[in-house]
Amino acid sequence: MRFRREERLKSWSAIGRMFKEGQSFGQYPLRFVWLPVEPENTSFPAQFTVSVPKKKFKKAVDRNRLRRQIREAYRLNKQLLYRNLDPSQKVYALMVIYVAKETVEYTEIETNMHRGLRRLGKILRDQQNQPTQKEE
Repeated sequence: MRFRREERLKSWSAIGRMFKEGQSFGQYPLRFVWLPVEPENTSFPAQFTVSVPKKKFKKAVDRNRLRRQIREAYRLNKQLLYRNLDPSQKVYALMVIYVAKETVEYTEIETNMHRGLRRLGKILRDQQNQPTQKEE
């Protein structure tokens, strides 16, 4: 599977809202943050972005390498998330933040991406299946 341009989250307002209103959980060395967003002419049920903090990794080479590894792990495992989502209902903004203080092996990143996407898929499927209550 490819990681297409339409799958990338580029909206600064959506990313800012994710930090304020988003739900999250940790799957060390990754933190998953998500938020339902308005669909913007996309056929994908999720839009994805990565964050590696400059405070922990001063060299751009290190940050870029981690970003590439996280994106590749997402690309290989995104079907775990997609099979639990219905794109006609909601589109989700998903951000993965690298939280470790040191670099870890790619196999650990991929393993935890796999676990995290499976867990997130279950959470979002359960949220979609719950009947929404109207406030009076």
